[in-house]
Amino acid sequence: MVAKSNKWYVVWRGRNRGIFSTWNACKAEVEGFEKALYKGFPTRELAEAAFRDDPGKYLNKELNAPKKIVCSNPLVGVPDPDSICVDAACKGNPGILEYRGVDTRSGAELFHVGPFPQGTVNIGEFLGIVHALAYLKKRHSSWPIYSDSRTAIAWLKAKNIKTKLEETPENKKLFELVERAVKWLHENSWDNPVRKWETEYWGEIPADFGRK
Repeated sequence: MVAKSNKWYVVWRGRNRGIFSTWNACKAEVEGFEKALYKGFPTRELAEAAFRDDPGKYLNKELNAPKKIVCSNPLVGVPDPDSICVDAACKGNPGILEYRGVDTRSGAELFHVGPFPQGTVNIGEFLGIVHALAYLKKRHSSWPIYSDSRTAIAWLKAKNIKTKLEETPENKKLFELVERAVKWLHENSWDNPVRKWETEYWGEIPADFGRK
């Protein structure tokens, strides 16, 4: 076996399962172990997501190179691949809502919340951004966050939402989550840039649910 240049290693099947910070530690778990399943990752965030996921999604795939994005406007630039993208999906508006965050570089899902029986896309986008901020703060990461919702980014700056959706017994849990998110924003600070995903130039955001 040849030493890798990655910083984190996931062992799905070996003498001991887990996430290891050196190749030697990983090697000790898999060398000589029949049908071992393991892979190196460039970031701890991606390794944690992969460890909880199906290894088949990662084995024999190159995760170090971000999707090539061609941008015709040099003033827009390209997104930072070491980041989190968030998106929400809503069947109807209001309707059944869910949101998620993914690793921009690989598309690996880092978190997925919902479905809620009655919500809106902007509420889901707002919750996704706050969830990503809390996720990164817990991991002491300065990664940026991308959302394709200008409204959700504006709500983040205001540290509150402004929605026409009224609270009902059906969406009570969703509004409780919004209340928790607003409370978190007022009680915490962060350095992570929250940026608009430029769909016109970059295509669909990597966290898109693909249901359009």
